[in-house]
Amino acid sequence: MKWNEWISVIGDFATIATAIIAAFAYFGYRCQQTHKREKLETYLRAEKEARKDQGERTVLHLVRHLGMTEDEIMQASFRSKLVERRIGKDPETDLANTLFFVYSG
Repeated sequence: MKWNEWISVIGDFATIATAIIAAFAYFGYRCQQTHKREKLETYLRAEKEARKDQGERTVLHLVRHLGMTEDEIMQASFRSKLVERRIGKDPETDLANTLFFVYSG
């Protein structure tokens, strides 16, 4: 084999290896996203089943208890069919000032 043929074969293997690594990385990313969604659903379900209140929790509360960022909580709630987002209003101005998350399953 000539050098240019070897380089071509090495390039083909590099392409295949890149595709395999990308597939594993995507699978890991999706597993991580599913884990965060399940973590949010489990926590909100437990809070609602405790029956201390309606189970509504703010983003700040969830950040503290779940160890997730606000963005991760928002993304997990949008991916979930069991987490409902509700708006809290200021009684004086009647304007929205709080976002609540509650388990609705």
